[in-house]
Amino acid sequence: MNLPNLLTLLRIFFVPLLVAALVQEDLRFALYGFTLTNEILALAIFLAAAATDLLDGYLARRWKQVTTVGTLLDPIADKLLISAALIALVQVHVMDAWMAILLIGREFAVSGLRAIAASEGYTIRASELGKSKMIMQVAAVSLLLLSMHWKHLTPIALVFLWGAVLFSLASAVDYARKFWRGIDEKVKLRRRRELLRLDRRRKREAALLARSSRTTAD
Repeated sequence: MNLPNLLTLLRIFFVPLLVAALVQEDLRFALYGFTLTNEILALAIFLAAAATDLLDGYLARRWKQVTTVGTLLDPIADKLLISAALIALVQVHVMDAWMAILLIGREFAVSGLRAIAASEGYTIRASELGKSKMIMQVAAVSLLLLSMHWKHLTPIALVFLWGAVLFSLASAVDYARKFWRGIDEKVKLRRRRELLRLDRRRKREAALLARSSRTTAD
């Protein structure tokens, strides 16, 4: 197993650690004169996991180590990380449940569309809206974690959270548009091939019938 895939697996390993650190109440210990609380520890784990997301893709492309396993695991690890962070934030009453449901639902809906499209031989590539959505989500989760300790950051965190919601909806619409356009073209092409195949079969049958009729007449 190469290093990019190991980083992807490490991101999955960070998920339970993030949840455990975030939902643990009154976790405090001193480290070199700095008091480390559970929300700061959760933020450190989250940012470390997000950094592996950037690093594994970069290394895989640079070292030409893009594998099927990595291609499958990378989006799963991303969704596990974001979903776990959002659910934990709802659990500690930092964000509204409906926002988490909307963001998580969007992730799985888009994954479903991409999987269906891939089964039809059509690849829906990540869009700029999708990348912007991911950046907004990471920023929103990070600021929400910080706002648990520094309350004055709450308004800024909410601005980024609403930005993540808007980018999620916009990118979902963009993926749905690409999906229907790509699948529609595939269906039309398949139907056209079936009609051409049927037309050729009818012509062959007609030619055979005509030849048989001429033979009988002779």
